[in-house]
Amino acid sequence: MSLISKISYDIGYFKAQSLIEQKNAAMPVARQFLTQEAAQRIVSGALKEDPNYPKTVVLQVTDNNPKLSTIIVENNKQKHIAWIIDMRLYFTGDLFSDNGYNLTQAMEYQNNITAGPR
Repeated sequence: MSLISKISYDIGYFKAQSLIEQKNAAMPVARQFLTQEAAQRIVSGALKEDPNYPKTVVLQVTDNNPKLSTIIVENNKQKHIAWIIDMRLYFTGDLFSDNGYNLTQAMEYQNNITAGPR
């Protein structure tokens, strides 16, 4: 009797494991990336601007990382470096690395943007 219950348990266990593996294999691996249009919606929403006629325009998404994306925005004919964190939070200002380097100034230099008033 114990041998029969052990065999039925093993069969059920392996069947459940195969179903889990099939479910995981069937899930598509979707990598999120930030498009210019999605960045514009995030910026317009954060600044409470009309998304159809925004005052702050996203010119370029320079570093497309799902956790921290770098964008170039223009407002009143002045370009600035801005950051989008976790595909939803808009941030302007200086951002520093773990080593104390100013990443905003580095991106301004890399993209030939003159630093505006800070």
